Amino acid sequence: MIGSSIVAILFFGVAYGMILYLISVGLSVTMGLMGFVNLAHGVFAMAGGYATVSLMNTMGVPFFPSLALACIIVTGMGFVLERTLYSRLYGATELRQVLFSIALCLVAMAIVRIVWGPLAQPIQLPEYLTGQTDILGQALPTYRLFLVAFAAIVIGGLWLTFERTLFGARIRAAVDDRAMAQAVGINTKRLFAATFGLGTGLAALGGGLGADILAIAPAYPLQHIVLFLIVVAVGGLGSIKGPFIAALAIGVSDTACKYFFPEVGSVFVFALVFLLLLWRPNGIMERR
Repeated sequence: MIGSSIVAILFFGVAYGMILYLISVGLSVTMGLMGFVNLAHGVFAMAGGYATVSLMNTMGVPFFPSLALACIIVTGMGFVLERTLYSRLYGATELRQVLFSIALCLVAMAIVRIVWGPLAQPIQLPEYLTGQTDILGQALPTYRLFLVAFAAIVIGGLWLTFERTLFGARIRAAVDDRAMAQAVGINTKRLFAATFGLGTGLAALGGGLGADILAIAPAYPLQHIVLFLIVVAVGGLGSIKGPFIAALAIGVSDTACKYFFPEVGSVFVFALVFLLLLWRPNGIMERR
């Protein structure tokens, strides 16, 4: 009994952590690269969730095409916002950046409340992703299994992009030393736009995939931004591996805490993060 409970906790925690990572990794890179305190990152995850749910529920678009279209739509939105609004505040103080991003959250929340109403939007999963699958005598939700497998493939592709391509090398160079990157001919302006678009696309993917875990509702950006920031802070700004480790640790520990000590809620996780940041203020994968 205890063994099956531990397997279930690890499984649900890993699935939860995968969603946190997909949403948060773009925030880690953009904050590390641009030095922009973007508290509105959850808006893009919310937009991806709403776009996915709307395409499926109102237009009858299948699940996977809905996810792809949602990512394309939100990535385009990210490019436009980066060029028209975000780029104007790259050299601004942290206070102005925070005020701008919170204002963007409030505007986005008001818009979705007007268009979709105050209630959470249910996602109608395809029949082949519902139900349970038996793995070594353990009945596990099919959709969570799909989440873990699909997210692992996406994360593997992301790692290859950042670690084995010229685009990834340019991003790492700009994160480490922006002035030197510009000096050797890297167009950081274009790189910022591409990276921001990639980050918003990943957030949209995480929002759409995780709609069954993190409910798509108007309060989404402010309700979950603390978790996204924790993943970034614990993992380390500009890191790809750090947020992955942090997201899995937070997902598993939060799931275990709610299972064994439901009356405590997430207090244990926040206390653990507090102690960890006292030990490593710049994250577990801080740049040296």
